[in-house]
Amino acid sequence: MAPDDASAYSEALTVADMAALLDAAGAESAIVGGLSLGGYMSLAFYRAHPQRVRALLIIDTGPGFRKDDAREAWNKRAHETADRFEREGLNVLKSASRERSSVSHRDASGLARAARGMLTQRDARVIELLPTIKVPSLVVVGADDTPFLAASDYMAAKIPGAKKAVIPAAGHAANIDQPQAFIDALLSFLDSLDVRTTQTKTTQTKTTQGAAS
Repeated sequence: MAPDDASAYSEALTVADMAALLDAAGAESAIVGGLSLGGYMSLAFYRAHPQRVRALLIIDTGPGFRKDDAREAWNKRAHETADRFEREGLNVLKSASRERSSVSHRDASGLARAARGMLTQRDARVIELLPTIKVPSLVVVGADDTPFLAASDYMAAKIPGAKKAVIPAAGHAANIDQPQAFIDALLSFLDSLDVRTTQTKTTQTKTTQGAAS
């Protein structure tokens, strides 16, 4: 399938690509995460392949919408964005956020197709997944990323045992606005995973020894 084919842009194909990447790396599982649309796709990947996710990093994103009217409003904006890319090309990025305006693209056709195929949402399966997540999860949001503050609170409350980190003086790209604070938040979470793994192995060893004695 040609990469510019409109049918190559979808949530399902993105999730399949993520699984194929793990396969190519020879990894049965991984810590999976992403920013903005990447965070949503990470949740979608967990829904499809929970056994392949060791932990989740959900950064400056939202879990989708439970109500049809809210989802339709989001999709309307996504289609409007796609239309703008087709009319105005890469000039659209000049009026976008700092991190988006600084990226390099060959042309805007892929961005338009991604907006229609990946940014749009079709159901509430991802948001309904949250209470069933069974892996350690970190929700990160920039303190100034106003559109995603409530969504981050919601995810942190709904995902069992989730940790949350708010990055001061950061917007939608918290990793760019405050890189050191962002790195510190992630390292603290990753260090806690190492501790948890060690504790689990110790408990399992003691249990095995107790059963054998």
